[in-house]
Amino acid sequence: MRALLGGKGADLAEMTKIGLPVPFGFTVTTEACRDYYRQGRKLSDEIVIDIENKLHELEAVTGKRFGDQSAPLLVSVRSGAPVSMPGMMDSILDLGMNDRIARALAELTGNRRFAFDSYRRFIEMYGNVVLNIPEADFREILSAVVGVKGCGTEAGLEAGDLEAIVSEYKELILAETGKPLPDDPQDQLIGAIESVLDSWTSDRAVLYRKINNISDDLGTAVNVQAMVYGNMGDRSGSGVAFSRSPVNGDKNIYGEFLLNSQGQDVVSGSRTPERITEMAEQLPDAYKSFVKICEVLE
Repeated sequence: MRALLGGKGADLAEMTKIGLPVPFGFTVTTEACRDYYRQGRKLSDEIVIDIENKLHELEAVTGKRFGDQSAPLLVSVRSGAPVSMPGMMDSILDLGMNDRIARALAELTGNRRFAFDSYRRFIEMYGNVVLNIPEADFREILSAVVGVKGCGTEAGLEAGDLEAIVSEYKELILAETGKPLPDDPQDQLIGAIESVLDSWTSDRAVLYRKINNISDDLGTAVNVQAMVYGNMGDRSGSGVAFSRSPVNGDKNIYGEFLLNSQGQDVVSGSRTPERITEMAEQLPDAYKSFVKICEVLE
């Protein structure tokens, strides 16, 4: 159902159906995208109600709740067009964050650094994608703190540094927009979905489709999934991999991963990832599970 769910949404649905450990979520369809543009870039009340209902299903499956300090749910919001358009569309991670949730996550996990690193990531993406503040403005603040600490990359920052960055990010948003960062996770979610739908008609996406002869009428889907935290320490991570080489087709797992990271770190170039085979030594049990998943997919 790629035309309706987009490539990513269709693949996530198929992997869920065959029992692979895919983070639970839901897809806002390409049909909803076309309706959004027909309504003058506005989600209809009916679609908003559908999103709220699916969010309740997500809460029931995960046992977590949006905006709940005792068991907070954070989500990723990602685009997924019917035809692959790598790097052209927008994503937002760690959505559902605010001051209260950050403090709650720090207390629940005993990991204050993780909580404020996730908060920092959310504000950076939300501020750029939804509020149209240049990413460079956020990176300038981050780079200044990294420079003062002399740690090379943000991976070396401590909890207090990240908390200070969060404060500066919020000040930047207030100065640039005249309004504070949205505090209500529901408002954040609708704003994020609308912004991802808007990215279908961004200059770079329109040019990409023109160059590659892709129809403007397809629309994009939006995938909302429960977050999985690769940035909780050196026993977690993220990566990108293929079940065989995309260079010559050899049946060997091909890819890269980073410990204590989220997906954007792997693809942004801010840190140097390791070959996926190194995971066999560093996280042997996880690597064995990953190899089995690749075999199922093959």
